[in-house]
Amino acid sequence: MPEGLILDAPRLEEGAALWRIARDSRTLDLNSSYSYLLWCRDFAATSVVARDAGGEPVGFITGYVRPARPRTLVVWQVAVDEAARGRGLAAAMLDGLAARTARELGVDGIETTVTPDNTPSNRLFTSFAERHGAALEKEVLFDAGVFPESGHEPEVLYRIGPVASLADMGRPGAH
Repeated sequence: MPEGLILDAPRLEEGAALWRIARDSRTLDLNSSYSYLLWCRDFAATSVVARDAGGEPVGFITGYVRPARPRTLVVWQVAVDEAARGRGLAAAMLDGLAARTARELGVDGIETTVTPDNTPSNRLFTSFAERHGAALEKEVLFDAGVFPESGHEPEVLYRIGPVASLADMGRPGAH
């Protein structure tokens, strides 16, 4: 975990900050500000925020438990404020969220979708699987042709797991 930062569940009043971080990333699909408030209210248990020493959000991951696969955490968005990039924060947030949802919700796998041109996310999820010795399967979930706007790349489903080490992550002495 990068020094001086704390990981925690997001709070409702942080929804606006999460929206700003997503907007300022200039790479994420920006959802409505209302949706970030809902994530902080309804999906706080499956999301994480990184706060700086002053308590301000500098990164987040939103996610939910997939209804058809209740042991699977679906990662919706990962964002790190520009000033906090390059310190391993996205990986620390993903590890922390995976550990928390494993302990509290019984999660043992992760799914997400990534466009082929999103190199940072491709690296993040590939390295997570490698770090935890978990299987990683990739397949196109949504072909470019199903999107109503032209020019949208396909969304590749990353299915990681089962991750046996998730239940041990976050415990004292665990790596």
